[in-house]
Amino acid sequence: MSIPQIVLPLFIVLLFGCTTAPKLDTAGVDQTVTPGSPIKEILAAQGRRVQWGGSIISSTNLRDTTQIEVLGYPLEQSGRPATNQAELGRFLVLYDGYLETVDYAPGRLLTVVGPLVEIREGTVGKADYRYPLIAAEQLHLWPQEEAHDYRGPQFHFGIGVGIGL
Repeated sequence: MSIPQIVLPLFIVLLFGCTTAPKLDTAGVDQTVTPGSPIKEILAAQGRRVQWGGSIISSTNLRDTTQIEVLGYPLEQSGRPATNQAELGRFLVLYDGYLETVDYAPGRLLTVVGPLVEIREGTVGKADYRYPLIAAEQLHLWPQEEAHDYRGPQFHFGIGVGIGL
C-alpha cells in the first residue's frame, strides 16, 4: 500500500472522529409532522413527540420557563438544522426552567425533542401567526461556527521546524 493510500483513509477517520452529533432520545418521534405541516396536521399531532430544529429568532425568560422562537429547517441525519434548505416556518419551544438567553441568542442553531402541546397565537411583525409549541424534553444547542477571513484554500503539511519573520 502506498503512502497516499494509507493517508487518505486515516484522514477520513480522523475527520469523522471529530464530528459530534447530539445524543438525543428520538424513540417514538413522529417524523411525519414538521414545522411546515398544515396547522390541521399539527393540531391532529398534539401530544406526539417530534424532533424539530432551526435557527433561534429570540429567547425570553418567563417566570418559571424559557420560551424560544425558532425558524424551522429540515434536519440533517445528525439532527442539525439544514440551513442551506428552505425554511419550514416558525415554532416555539417552552423549556421548563431558566436558560441563559446570551447562549440561546438569535442565529444559534437548536434541535429540540418533545411533545407538540398546542398552537399559540402571536404576530410576526404586524401579521398574525399561529405557532406550534413544543414542550422541550431535550435541547441541543449547536456550537457556533467561527467566522474566518477566507482567502482561498490554505493547506499546511510538513514535518520539521518553521521560522516565520
